[in-house]
Amino acid sequence: MANLYQLLISSLIILSNLTPSLQTHFATTPPLPVSPLPSYSQLKWQQREIIFFHHFGVNTFTNSEWGTGKENPAIFNPTGLNTAQWIDVAVQTGVSLSILTAKHHDGFCLWPSKYTDHSVIGSPWRDHRGDVVKEFTDAAKDRGVDIGLYLSPWDRHDKRYGKIIPYNEYYMAQLQELLNKYGSVNEIWFDGAKGSNAPNMSYLFSDWFSMVEELQSTINIFSDAGPGVRWVGNEDGFAGTTCWSTINRTSLSIGNGSIVDYLNTGDPRGKDWLPAECDVSIRPGWFWHKSESPKKLSHLLQIYYNSVGRNCVMLLNVPPNTTGLISSNDIQRLKEFKGAIDTIFSKNLAEDCSVKASSIRGGKGSGFGPESVLDHDHLWTYWAPKDDDGKEDHWIEIRATKEELKFNVVRIQEAIGLGQRIKRHEIYVDGKRIAKGTTVGYKKLHRLENGVVTGHTIRIRVIGSRGIPLISSIGLHFDPFWHPIEK
Repeated sequence: MANLYQLLISSLIILSNLTPSLQTHFATTPPLPVSPLPSYSQLKWQQREIIFFHHFGVNTFTNSEWGTGKENPAIFNPTGLNTAQWIDVAVQTGVSLSILTAKHHDGFCLWPSKYTDHSVIGSPWRDHRGDVVKEFTDAAKDRGVDIGLYLSPWDRHDKRYGKIIPYNEYYMAQLQELLNKYGSVNEIWFDGAKGSNAPNMSYLFSDWFSMVEELQSTINIFSDAGPGVRWVGNEDGFAGTTCWSTINRTSLSIGNGSIVDYLNTGDPRGKDWLPAECDVSIRPGWFWHKSESPKKLSHLLQIYYNSVGRNCVMLLNVPPNTTGLISSNDIQRLKEFKGAIDTIFSKNLAEDCSVKASSIRGGKGSGFGPESVLDHDHLWTYWAPKDDDGKEDHWIEIRATKEELKFNVVRIQEAIGLGQRIKRHEIYVDGKRIAKGTTVGYKKLHRLENGVVTGHTIRIRVIGSRGIPLISSIGLHFDPFWHPIEK
C-alpha cells in the first residue's frame, strides 16, 4: 500500500512539473474591453464612412426648404424619375447606404399611405399609382445597397398634429407601413426640427423607438439622443477635434439646442456607445434648387477630414431634381470626390516600412505585435502594449527601410470593438513633433497643418488612454489636393 502511495505522489510531481511547459503553448488572451462597446449594427455603420441622404418631395417643385403643408400634391410630378440612377451614383461613389425623406415637414408622403391623401396618390405621376419609396428600395436591393428612411415628426399638413394621442397614433401607423412593407431598413432618422410657431406637441419617442426595434431588429435609430446614432450638433458636417463615441444618453433630449456642444464632442465618461453622424448637403440647400451648385472639391474634402477623420460617419445629402434625377454637375463633383479619396488613401507609405513598439502584450509572436497595424483588418487585429505598470506613455514607430518618406496625412485607427481608449497622442518625425491630438476612435486623420514632411522615423506616442491603447491601423498618405497657406 505504501508503494502505491509513493507511486501516486511521484506521478503528481511529474504532472505538476509538466504543467508550466504545457501552458506556454496557449495563446495570449486579448485584453479586457473598456466599456461601453458598440453593437454589431453600430460597427457596420461606422465602417461605411460615407452614406447618402436624398431630400426629395414637394419642396423640390416649389423651390423651398420648408414646405407649408398646404401644397397641392399635383405639383409633384417627376416625369423622368429613375431611382436606379440615384443608387448607381451611390455605388460609383463607394456608398453602401442611402436614406430617403419618405416624409418631410410639409407632411407630403412619397408612398401611398392609407392614413392620408396628402401623398403621391394625389399626384399625376404614374397615374396616381406611384410609390417613390418602393422604387427606391427596389433599386437599392437590386444593387446591393442598404436603405434608410426619414419620417419627419413635425407635420405641417396633418390636422392631428398638436393632439398628442391622435397624432402619435397616426405617426406610429405610418412607421408600421414603412417598416413592414419595404423590406430591411438599416437606419431610420428622427429629428426635433420644428418651426417656432408650430403647435405644442409631445412625441412618444420611447414608444416609437420600441416599435422600430420590434419591426427591424438590426436597424440603427438616429436622433439627437440615439439610441443607435447621435446627431453631431451642426449641419456643416464637422465633428469636434475631440470626439468620443461614448456619451450619457440621460443628458440628451431631442430638439434641445443647449446640448449641441456635448453632442459634438461626446463624453469620455459616457455610459452609452452612441457615435456621431455628420449631416451636410452637397449644395447650399437640402432640396434641389436650380440656382444652386455643388460645393467645391476642396470643401468636400475638408468635410471628409472633419467627419470621417474625426471618428464619425459623413452623411452627404444629394438631392434629386424636378425631373427625378441626380443632376449631372452633382454627379461630376461626386466622381471628383471619390477619385480624390482613392488617390489619397489607396497607397499607404507605411506598408513598406519596419515597425516596432514600446512593448508587446504577451511578447513577440503573441499576435499583438506592432506589425498588426499594417495589415488590412482595421478592427480585430491590433498592436497591444503590455498592461500598464503605472506608466501612460506607449509608442509605436514606423521606420523607412530605404529612402525618406514624404507625406502630409497620418491615419490612426483604434480597435473600437474593445472600446474607445485614446485620450491624447502626439506624432513625431525624426524626433520633431509634427502633430498632436486627443481622441482617435475608429479613424483619426491628421492632415498636417504645415503641409508635406519628409523623414525616416515616425513615432506615435499615446500619452493618455482609458486602459492600454489598442491601435489597429496606421497609415502615411500623400494628399496632392492639400495646399495649406504658408505661415
